Amino acid sequence: MSGNDKNTLDSKYSEITKDIAYLADLCETRGVIDQDLYLKHKVNRGLRDLNGNGVLTGLTEISEINAFRKNEKGEKIPMDGELLFRGVNVNDLVKGLIKENRFGFEETTYLLLFSKLPTAAELENFTELLADYRTLPTSFVRDIILKAPSLDMMNTLARSVLTLHAYDDKANAIDIPTVLRQSLLLIAVFPMIAVYGYQAYRHYFEGDDLFINKPKPGLSTAENILRMLRRSGRYTELEARILDISLVLHAEHGGGNNSTFTTHVVTSSGTDTYSSVAASLCSLKGPKHGGANVKVVEMFDNIKANVSNWDDKEEVSNYLKAILNKEVFDEEGLIYGMGHAVYSLSDPRADIFKGFVKKLSVEKKREEEFRLYNNVAELAPKVIGEVRKIYKGVSPNVDFYSGFVYSMLDLPKELFTPLFAIARIAGWSAHRIEELINASKIIRPAYMSVLDHMKYVPLAKR
Repeated sequence: MSGNDKNTLDSKYSEITKDIAYLADLCETRGVIDQDLYLKHKVNRGLRDLNGNGVLTGLTEISEINAFRKNEKGEKIPMDGELLFRGVNVNDLVKGLIKENRFGFEETTYLLLFSKLPTAAELENFTELLADYRTLPTSFVRDIILKAPSLDMMNTLARSVLTLHAYDDKANAIDIPTVLRQSLLLIAVFPMIAVYGYQAYRHYFEGDDLFINKPKPGLSTAENILRMLRRSGRYTELEARILDISLVLHAEHGGGNNSTFTTHVVTSSGTDTYSSVAASLCSLKGPKHGGANVKVVEMFDNIKANVSNWDDKEEVSNYLKAILNKEVFDEEGLIYGMGHAVYSLSDPRADIFKGFVKKLSVEKKREEEFRLYNNVAELAPKVIGEVRKIYKGVSPNVDFYSGFVYSMLDLPKELFTPLFAIARIAGWSAHRIEELINASKIIRPAYMSVLDHMKYVPLAKR
């Protein structure tokens, strides 16, 4: 292909021509639906009502989220958020891991998949099983990841997952033993694909040296991520422990979040595991879901650059108002990392994270930034309440702190959302298996047409 031919091809993939601009304008002007119709027909947009209550679309035994309790009159009273994995409170799970000085992501994965806490022998066997699966097909890294580097690591993950379909002789089978095997494989190799995809990006787009560190069988998932990512392969125990806790907290969060609901929807069609997981990855990639922690870090970078005194609460508060009023930062009017679709008073994951963030900020000598995060956490709910009409409490969510944690771990922003996926594949796998075992119908919600009918007009008379 000549240089001119390549430039012509590239332009077709990236440029907005006059024809495209005209057609896009046609889409936008003719595609607007009268907003009052949503109220008239009682449409629960986003499958949630005005009070934030989700439309019940399924049942699950995998996890439970609580943000309210009922009093004697049956009224809903806001409470500090609770998250349970298979009936086990995540707070208790994390406390147990800390007390026993153990890594917990593998144990959490076992709990989510098999609905029981493993014995020491079961956990050892399961960890060894994951280590056995922690390998990619021959030449996969070279041919699939290095030869087609991407600017987006979520793209690398989704593309690689779909490609793994070709290496599986029973790729389309949906019996439980096969799906479990496929799930364990993907849980094991996700860290490798994400990190190697980043190394390819850094080499081909940033001009850095290329190095590939292989995972070590005796290490935990968190330790292997840090080992593969860093040229030296070194990390501190605190770094590995905090990353492990992050994976535990992100491993699962109910059936109603966008990517897990995607898992249920796509699985209900009878499709294969690789397609189901790729679809969930594409959902998680969105900045309103898994990409939120990147936006939090970018927002704080903007605050740090424009607020002269991070300890001046009045100055911080005024800047947060400017963010909400679409005057600064990305002009979207959102304080990222604040609020949650379910939680009201608090997100338990954020509460757990906060203690570890403080410890890490001391080790990394970033206590001043930690104070800024605390100031925003305190002030943002008040500012939001003054500027916006809200239907329930607003508090920091897990994304509020996770990006700061990752930055202190020297993890690149390109891997923030893939790290979410590395954890959440455990929950997706559990939900896929649950859907296959219990469901018999394809998920098909209703949409109502609100467009008036019109007669067909022959082309010559238009």
